[in-house]
Amino acid sequence: MATYDYVIVGAGSAGCVVANRLTEDPNVSVLLLEAGGADNQFFYRLALGFHSWRYPHTSWSYLSEPEPHLNGRRIMLPRGKVLGGSSTINAMLYSRGHPHDYDLWRQMGCEGWSFADVLPYFKRAETNWRGEGPYHGGSGPLQVSKINTKKLLHEPVMEAARRLGYPTTDDHHGRVHEGFGPGDTTTTRRGRRSSASKAYLDPIKSARRNLTIVTHAYATKLLFEDKRVVGLEYQREGKTEQVRAKREVVLSGGVYNTPQLMMLSGIGPADHLLSMGIEPRVDLPGVGRNLSEHAGYWVEFETKGPVTLLNEIRADKLAVATIQWALFGKGLLASQSNSAHAEIRSLPGLDQPDLQIYFNPVRVDAKPWFPGIGKRQEHRVSAVVCLLQPDSRGWMELASANPADKPRITLNIMGTRRDADTLVRGVKIVRQLYDTPPLANLMSHELSPGPSVQTDAEIEAYLRNILITTHHSVGTCTMGNGSMSVVDPQLRVHGVEGLRVVDASIMPTVPGGNTNAPSIMVGERGADLIRGQRLPPAEDAANAVVTPEYPYTIA
Repeated sequence: MATYDYVIVGAGSAGCVVANRLTEDPNVSVLLLEAGGADNQFFYRLALGFHSWRYPHTSWSYLSEPEPHLNGRRIMLPRGKVLGGSSTINAMLYSRGHPHDYDLWRQMGCEGWSFADVLPYFKRAETNWRGEGPYHGGSGPLQVSKINTKKLLHEPVMEAARRLGYPTTDDHHGRVHEGFGPGDTTTTRRGRRSSASKAYLDPIKSARRNLTIVTHAYATKLLFEDKRVVGLEYQREGKTEQVRAKREVVLSGGVYNTPQLMMLSGIGPADHLLSMGIEPRVDLPGVGRNLSEHAGYWVEFETKGPVTLLNEIRADKLAVATIQWALFGKGLLASQSNSAHAEIRSLPGLDQPDLQIYFNPVRVDAKPWFPGIGKRQEHRVSAVVCLLQPDSRGWMELASANPADKPRITLNIMGTRRDADTLVRGVKIVRQLYDTPPLANLMSHELSPGPSVQTDAEIEAYLRNILITTHHSVGTCTMGNGSMSVVDPQLRVHGVEGLRVVDASIMPTVPGGNTNAPSIMVGERGADLIRGQRLPPAEDAANAVVTPEYPYTIA
């Protein structure tokens, strides 16, 4: 069989990074396997083309099991099945989370993963529009750009927040990590998506002969010699192939595919594996457990006049915007349609934000329209509310021993009283903001939840009927040294030699923000762990955390 030094399973947000960094050594050979195909479609490059996650060939299209706290509803769980993984189909919003998130990992026994430890890796990964500085990188592969808030109702949102006493910041990753401000996206200066594949693979895949990328390759089983993983088996074009790793196999398949492959190979909860007819090799009860996800929902308002972004997606204007984007990388299609981004505390006494809110200057289901043909949609705006610090934990299990069968995933979101209460407060906060001038001057009335939903009990019942996720799942192969941990702080799988996990599944808790940037950071840090290297911790990291006063009150 073919032999490489390292075999990486999954060319997603972390796997692309690991492949790039390991092949910096010309004497190291790497095979990168991806179950999906190439990322060369037009919509992958377009900033507003993230709805490509709906395409079956692009996404794994998972569904949760009937959710026990959401009235038995099944939740759609798209995950990228393409080069770049979910970074190729996500909404490109760049967010690292709060410094306390990573300090908590260190307190949980994950040595080398405090904020001071990971900040240098966030910086190494990016070229930020602000340039090189204490909190940002200026020469990394990942391009981070500022959202152009022109025509996006940015100022009315910001002024309403100021009047209510909320803090503001021009950089959620600088000294002040909470408050209202403009957002950042993973897009280039020419308005193209900067996915992990475009950032880390495209510049090297033709130049480095020690990197082999194989697409449409679905890993089905790890190969062992005693307790050591020495390779794996995968299916491609109807054939079963095997490959050998002289040094290590690195699993970067993501929060669902990585634990699935481990369990199919006999690594996981012994009782569950036996029930599936799989002989356990290593009894690791934490595989598939500790699933953490950000619950989310929309609050929507109708405006008094035609003030939303619906004006800009009129067919003729959209055609001009497409040409402008294609030729110059400018205009509507070169950035995200986001008015403002807020990370805030919903209660005094908290030491970090527990809610994230994205304010969007357009309705959730906005569609292009043609003047004089058909009926134009009504002008609406929406706010997306996200629970940043969930208590609830879910789990995933195999459906069978057949690798083609999708795993059974239970998110268990809204499973604790604290989570439910925080989500209810989110509705009140959004209502208060849209009822505050100058934002209130633009609004006609609330559409959802609607005026009939007022008491805490009514809001909670409404949320249990509509709540979804923001696609930030982590934790199913959690890092640590406890009885339910799966990998150690070096990302080596407990009880197995020659096997590491480098993706979002190792995160002990979900960071308080979007998870693409943290996943890329894990790839950067994981590659150094494999190489036996380490960037020095940031000496001034403690000064990067400023907690504003809590002067605001919630009606």
